Amino acid sequence: YPGASPVPEGVAVNVRGRSYKILADVEIKDADCAGVIFAHGSRFGGHALFIKDRKLYYVYNFLGIKPEQKFVSPEPLSPGKHTVGVAFIREKSGKYGESIGKTQLYVDEKVVAEGPMKTQPGHFTLGGDGLCVGYDSEDKVSEEYEAPNRFTDGKLLGVGIDVSEDVYLDLEKEAAGALARD
Repeated sequence: YPGASPVPEGVAVNVRGRSYKILADVEIKDADCAGVIFAHGSRFGGHALFIKDRKLYYVYNFLGIKPEQKFVSPEPLSPGKHTVGVAFIREKSGKYGESIGKTQLYVDEKVVAEGPMKTQPGHFTLGGDGLCVGYDSEDKVSEEYEAPNRFTDGKLLGVGIDVSEDVYLDLEKEAAGALARD
């Protein structure tokens, strides 16, 4: 829910190695409505869903490598109640264990932007910078805004994240990793 303290990554929802969906119910009260809806991670990797210049954005910051992977609604959001979100559909693993797939940005059940994306296999951060709703931490996920970029001129009712599909595990890599520690 908006305004809560950041949820540390160790106990926050795990999107690594799997498909996921992030949905939020928002009410845009003014044309200047802007700010972070959801952010998880930091400049070293993470993802954020936010409104900027009246448009919906989803940015995936892969290990801090530029440019950020970005999806933007082509049309401005109109005042009123909306369900906005993003879905990542994992299709395969990359050479280094990253998940490769397709991302779809939604406004009211309509896909408004889509394209290929890769997600990192490891944690976003080693400490701090957890999952935030309605703002981002001081170590922001995206260069598209300044922290904390609180959600303003509207109402954020809540954010839901679905990771119901099983996580992909490369059993050969897991076994090699276990043997390397012995």
